[in-house]
Amino acid sequence: MNVLGIETSCDECSASVVLDGEKILSNVIATQIPFHAEWNGVVPEIASRKHTEWIYAVVKEALDNASLNVKDIDAVSVTNRPGLLGALLVGLNFAKAFSWAQNIPLIAVDHMLAHLYAPRLTVIGEKESKVEYPFLGLLVSGGHTIICRADNFDDITILGTTIDDAAGEAFDKVAKFYNFGYPGGQVIDKMAKQGDANAFRFPLPSLHKADHRYDVSYSGLKNAVINQLDIFKKKQDYTKEDIAASFQKTAVEILLRALLNAVNDTALATVVAGGGVAANSFLRARLAEETGIRCVFPPLELCGDNAAMVAGIGYHYLARGDRSPLSVTASARVDGFKKKYP
Repeated sequence: MNVLGIETSCDECSASVVLDGEKILSNVIATQIPFHAEWNGVVPEIASRKHTEWIYAVVKEALDNASLNVKDIDAVSVTNRPGLLGALLVGLNFAKAFSWAQNIPLIAVDHMLAHLYAPRLTVIGEKESKVEYPFLGLLVSGGHTIICRADNFDDITILGTTIDDAAGEAFDKVAKFYNFGYPGGQVIDKMAKQGDANAFRFPLPSLHKADHRYDVSYSGLKNAVINQLDIFKKKQDYTKEDIAASFQKTAVEILLRALLNAVNDTALATVVAGGGVAANSFLRARLAEETGIRCVFPPLELCGDNAAMVAGIGYHYLARGDRSPLSVTASARVDGFKKKYP
């Protein structure tokens, strides 16, 4: 079954064709980074307009790259949550029109669940990558930080989330304040390789109230780096690369503390990571150092938002007999993906 995937939840306009939920026939990702770089962050109105301008051409390119035409598509799967509402609606409405015009099934999916599915995807000719359930999921992006137990492709139990900023959001805000560049996560990762990660000793959050053993917080770290830098310095002469490296080290340690708590408490030794921050080289290196844990990362091109993971997971809904009505709408948030403190 050829499933067309469409993803427009933020600033990536993407379309993909995936065969039988695993084989990527095409995956087109049109990035809007140059249009948002001036503001060092995503401008929702610009994102929506660019999706509107690009969506037809991106879908056509995905079909062309797969050497298929519209008649060869058996179903369309599209992100309808969570994300920027205006951006989501562009992709969702295009998918509805495509579904209606071709009289094929429509599947609306949560793209955070799709991130957990990404490691199961392969390009034609490559060796298949199987990840058996259950496993722990680590979803880290600009909008979400989630630690969960996954028992099936759409059956997850949220164990921990952020109580304030997401990990990727903290990277972006620190980079914006110091004018490091955009996108913040990529720039800090690159700068940190030239810096001293021990130049500053930034604090870890103390989530001691109620049950927050698997939760994370980034507002304190962000405030320390931006407003209280000199309090935490360990050497007098420091560089901007030292700031990036020390911040990145602490940001990753915050994640690992919560994740390792979940590994120890659940006895699940397989961790599947997804989301834009899953491309961070320091996070990957630190997880590789942890003995007794098998950490599975998708390829770098599938860490960020992409339509291949949307098409892939959509196939399994279709195989189960699920369908979305044309009345389905978009949602900017998903209940449970963020917690309050205490």
